[in-house]
Parts: sequence; C-alpha cells; structure tokens
Amino acid sequence: MPSIRKLIAEAIGTFMLVSAVLGAALISGNAAGLGVALSIGFTVMAMAYAVGPISGGHFNPAVTLGLAASGRFDAKDVLPYWVAQVLGGAIAAFFFALLFSLKGGGYPPGFAANGYGEHSGGGFPMLAALLMEVVQTALFVFIIARVTAKNGAGLMAPLAIGLALAAMHIMSIPITNTSLNPARSIATAMVEGGWALAQLWLFIVGPLVGGVLGGLLDDFMKE
Repeated sequence: MPSIRKLIAEAIGTFMLVSAVLGAALISGNAAGLGVALSIGFTVMAMAYAVGPISGGHFNPAVTLGLAASGRFDAKDVLPYWVAQVLGGAIAAFFFALLFSLKGGGYPPGFAANGYGEHSGGGFPMLAALLMEVVQTALFVFIIARVTAKNGAGLMAPLAIGLALAAMHIMSIPITNTSLNPARSIATAMVEGGWALAQLWLFIVGPLVGGVLGGLLDDFMKE
C-alpha cells in the first residue's frame, strides 16, 4: 500500500490537471484549443516538479498502468493510485460546478466532457476517437517512461512531459476534446451526465490500452 503522502500528492496533482482543463475551457476562453493545451501542459509540468518527487507525478490512471506494464511501478500500488486520481479529478469537477452554480445560469454546454460523433468538435466518428486516444496515450506514456529513466532528461523531464501533453491537446482537441486520462474524463462526465456518461467507456478503455502499449514499448526499448 502506498503511503498516504503519495496518494494525497496524486489527488492534488489530478485536481490541478482537471482544474486546468475546466478553467481554460469554460472560464478563460479556448481559442482553437490553444488555451486548454497550454494550461494543461504548464500545470502538469509544474505539478511534476512540485509533487513528482513524492508520488512520481502520474496524475493519470493510464500513466500508472503503463508504468506498471513497463516494470517501473509496483503493480500492487496501481489501484490505490487510481482511487486517488479519480477522487482528485472529481473534486475539481464539482468545485467548478459549484462556482457556476454560485454564478447562476447553469453549466456551460458539455462541461468540457470528452465525446465522439455528434459530440466531437470536428464530427469525428467513434473509431477515429478510439484510435487517437490509444495512439496518443501510448506515445505519452512512452515519453514519460523514457525521460524519467536513469539516463533520461533528469530535471528537464517535467518540461518534456508538459510540452508533449500540450502538443497532443493541440492535435486532438477537435477530435475528442482530448482525454488521454480516464480520471479527467470521469470527472467531467460525472457533472455533465447524459451523453458524456454514455460515451465514457471509450475514454477509459482507450487511454488504458494506450498506456499499456506505451509501457510495453518502453520495456522493449530498455537497454
């Protein structure tokens, strides 16, 4: 069982990650997705520096599973990390829901939830959304595993991770609103409900499959 300090660090990091999405998308404006991309990239970078030394700075169930698949994380600690991540993300979503309820007028349409088909910004179908989520998450986990390796990027690793995540959001926001992270998708779907919950399976399965593939690729590429 991981220490309570590690679990709290993961919850805080995931809270900040989901807050970065919601704050940029729903409050600060989101010109062509650039606001969300930069917000989440900078936030993950900062939190990796802040609490990464405590918990490893996963903030994402797919990253945790991928690192376990690569042999870089203890498999018995995966479930507790998942619980902390989902809880942190959910608290962030309901915090922003509270802010909008205090303002009055209801939530913004979609509440930054992930979707495909008619709920894709670019009208992309389910298969396109699934492929993008799997491939991007695999590459993201692979990048994380390589830059955090002993011969990796060292103190620059959080910078590489944050920039990679920002770039991936720029590429895929029009397709799925970009998940790559089941905790992020669960959080917004819990508030939006309806279609977001119905389509949530893709944004759990896709990133988890991608995470495992990225971890296995890292394991294959090890010296």
